[in-house]
Amino acid sequence: MRTLLLALAALYIAGCASTPTTRSRPAPRPVPIAKPAPAPSPAPDALPAPPAPVTLSPRAFDEIAAARTRELALHALAHVGVPYRYGGTSPESGFDCSGLVYYVFRNGLGLALPRNTQALSEVGEPVPTEALEPGDLVFFDTMRKPYSHVGIYLGDYRFIHAPTTGGRVELVDLRHQYWRTRFNGARRLSL
Repeated sequence: MRTLLLALAALYIAGCASTPTTRSRPAPRPVPIAKPAPAPSPAPDALPAPPAPVTLSPRAFDEIAAARTRELALHALAHVGVPYRYGGTSPESGFDCSGLVYYVFRNGLGLALPRNTQALSEVGEPVPTEALEPGDLVFFDTMRKPYSHVGIYLGDYRFIHAPTTGGRVELVDLRHQYWRTRFNGARRLSL
């Protein structure tokens, strides 16, 4: 039995190692291919209709907006602790309130906003307090002058701002009595 298995294995190996025999086959005949007739060129006034406009579903739009808002919030939060400086517009020199807003929107989203609170209060659309969303600008009367202070709303009644001389960029609660009594309104920008 063992000899039989060895003989079969040898034949198998020999069969694999031998060169195959080639048979001559006739060369395949080329098949004629008919060329399609050229398409007629359209008349100048009969151009094809433009493609349908691309539209986003509400969910896709919300996801894109949420991602931009998240980017804005993270960029703003990165500056907590930066010292206040009147006229300041960078983390190196410090920020005043509108300088922080200007810097965060410009560097976080590429949006160029006005540089003072009065002008910022005219950008975008007004938003009722109960409809605030992250990224909205919130305005206050801190100098007995409406719209004299601005911050960026981040959600859960919190906003980030550059407070005043001697202060640092901070996250505070909109419901705190000081801010609640000085609140002038909010604006929403198209992000």
